Amino acid sequence: MAIILDGTTGVSQSGVTGATLMPVGTTAQRPASPVVGQQRWNSTTVSMEFYNGTSWTNQWSFSYAVEYLVIAGGGGNASGQGANREAGSGAGGYRSSVAGELSGSNSSAETPLSVIPGSALTVTVGAGGSGHANGNSSALGDITSVGGGYGGNSDGAPSGTGSAGGSGGGGWYTNPPGAGTSGQGFAGRAGGGTNNWTGGAGGGAGGVGTLSGNTSVAGPGLASSITGSSVTRAVGGTGNVYSGATVNASGGANTGNGASGIGNGGSGIVILRYLGSQDGTGGTITTSGGYTIHTFTSSGTFTR
Repeated sequence: MAIILDGTTGVSQSGVTGATLMPVGTTAQRPASPVVGQQRWNSTTVSMEFYNGTSWTNQWSFSYAVEYLVIAGGGGNASGQGANREAGSGAGGYRSSVAGELSGSNSSAETPLSVIPGSALTVTVGAGGSGHANGNSSALGDITSVGGGYGGNSDGAPSGTGSAGGSGGGGWYTNPPGAGTSGQGFAGRAGGGTNNWTGGAGGGAGGVGTLSGNTSVAGPGLASSITGSSVTRAVGGTGNVYSGATVNASGGANTGNGASGIGNGGSGIVILRYLGSQDGTGGTITTSGGYTIHTFTSSGTFTR
C-alpha cells in the first residue's frame, strides 16, 4: 500500500510537524458497510468517531461526575385578620446527590450529574414566597426543586388550608396542611390547640411539622457538608397561637426555610462540587477536601 507524503492528503513524515489526516464527512456520508475499528472526523457532530461493530461512537465522549445541592425558595405568608393568626410555611424542595447524605423527605442521595466538558448548565435560584405565596423553584439544568407551600390563615384569604409545595404549608386551626413533594420535602401540620387557636407548622426537608399542645413545632431541615462544613437548610416555619405565642419571621436568605407566621420565605441556593482543581466557571468558587465547589446564591450559568 502506498503512503502519500505530502502532509495534506495522507501521512507526513516531515518531522514533529507532521500529522495523520483522517477521513472527513457528515453523518450522512458514513460508510455504507462500516468495518470495526474504522475512524473518521464527523463534520456534523464536530467530533472524532469510530465504528465499534454495532454503531458509530464518539471517540472522546467522556464526562465528569458533579455532586449537587438544589434548594428552592421557602413559602411566605402575609397578615390575615391579625398578626397572630398565621400558620407556618413549608420549606423549599431539597434535592441532593452528595454521597453519604440524604436528599429531601429523607430519601437516598440522587445520582451525581454527568457533565461533558464544554457544556453549560443554566442555574436558577428561586426567591422565597412574598405574601401568601409559594416559593419559587430552583434548578440546575434539568434538576428542579419545587418552591415551598404557604401556610393557611384565619380569614381564609387565600385559604385556611396550607398549600402544597416542595414541603407543605401548615393549616390554620383545624384546616388541613399542604402536601410535600416526594423526594424533596414533607407535609405541613394541621393546627388546633386545647385552649387557643393554633396555626400548624410548615414541613421541612427532614420531617413533617408537628403540634404539641398549643406549641407549633417546625418541620426539621437537613444538614449538608457539600461546602466542607455542615449547614442545615430547608426548615419549615412555625405557626402562631391566637391570644398566645406569636413568632413572625422570614426564612432567611439562601436557606430555603419557610416563613414563621408573617414573613417572606427564605430564598433558595444551588451548590455543586467536583473532585480536583477548578476547571469550571460560575458562582462563588471555593475548595475543600480536594473538591472544587461552586455556590450560586443568585441565578447564573455553570460551564465546565
